[in-house]
Amino acid sequence: MRPLPSSAEVVIVGGGIIGVSIAYYLAKKGMREVLLLERGMMGEGATGKCAGGIRTQFSTEINIRLSLLSLKVFEHFKEEFGVDPEFNPAGYLFLAVRKRQWAILKTNAQLMKTMGLDVELLGPSEIRGRWPFLRVDDLLGGSYSKCDGYAGPYEILQGFAKGARELGAMLIEGAEVTKIHRKRERVQAVEMATGERIVTPLVINAAGPYASRVAAMVGVELLVKPLRRQLFFTDVFKELPALFPMVIDLEHGWYMRREGKGLLLAGPEDAQSSFNEKVDFGGQEWTAARSLHRVPILQRARIVRGLAGLYDISPDHHAILGPFPEIKGFVCANGFSGHGFQHSPAIGILIAELIAGGRSKTVDIHPLRPHRFREGDLIYEPLTAFHD
Repeated sequence: MRPLPSSAEVVIVGGGIIGVSIAYYLAKKGMREVLLLERGMMGEGATGKCAGGIRTQFSTEINIRLSLLSLKVFEHFKEEFGVDPEFNPAGYLFLAVRKRQWAILKTNAQLMKTMGLDVELLGPSEIRGRWPFLRVDDLLGGSYSKCDGYAGPYEILQGFAKGARELGAMLIEGAEVTKIHRKRERVQAVEMATGERIVTPLVINAAGPYASRVAAMVGVELLVKPLRRQLFFTDVFKELPALFPMVIDLEHGWYMRREGKGLLLAGPEDAQSSFNEKVDFGGQEWTAARSLHRVPILQRARIVRGLAGLYDISPDHHAILGPFPEIKGFVCANGFSGHGFQHSPAIGILIAELIAGGRSKTVDIHPLRPHRFREGDLIYEPLTAFHD
């Protein structure tokens, strides 16, 4: 581990995609002493275990705006960072079995069109005509957005990290924060597991599923809980097209996309919160059953491995961004509920704007303030059964 400085202008707790993006955009704003502390290795948590989805299909304007802002960065990522994000513009296809699901997709499409986005509502026969490998007899319809797709989480993380370091930010692995010191309503310092203390007036909580534990260090309650989601991967499978959309079955929250020459298949999401990151046989059975139901030809596929990661779930499945009013110098960037990777550029930009200028200018993040829950001002997101 690199030697720790005795002080910093800002300390970011957490070295996943959110923390590293914030470090980059703060340094880009000219902040000189940006220090990111990751207790393990950068990206080893939720970032390295996500499906890499990038989509504009959401039910709320705020999430769509975060997607649009992020897309601008992803589209020019290689030019800005010198790293190929490996974006695959395969599109997203949501499938509805029940009337309520179909109604949500139609409402979403109306909202998206008012925001200038291209989305198609398709009937079962149209879906079958385009993607004949899908079972459609139980479907009411689907929504397809061709501008969406997926990219490489590791590549995006490395791009942000490279950019942040080139601008002077310090990103340190193997550095665990165990305490945050405050004097009355102000943050004063962070303390490490080694006992070292780093004086700072500003701490950014980017700790993903562990965010509530970091918030507790300053005496505030952050309503973020960890939730396990399993993913499974097949061997080489040539009996599906080389390119097809990310297919999402809203009935079960199951999804599928290409992963190299094989397939990535979504496993189950736990009903109860925990920090469990083990893959289990029950998860594989669940995945096989849902996969065969929607794509019968997958009976010829072979699952060769699996992994499990943690979502950081908020009560309304929207991000939690900004400070608590009762404490100065503590800023949250948490609760992404499965959308952290795809919204990471936007979060970095907006948190940097908030810190440098006192407010986020590009997108108003006031609706995402951390104290909205105790105010009863939640944001409703109907597509809560699916996280990518």
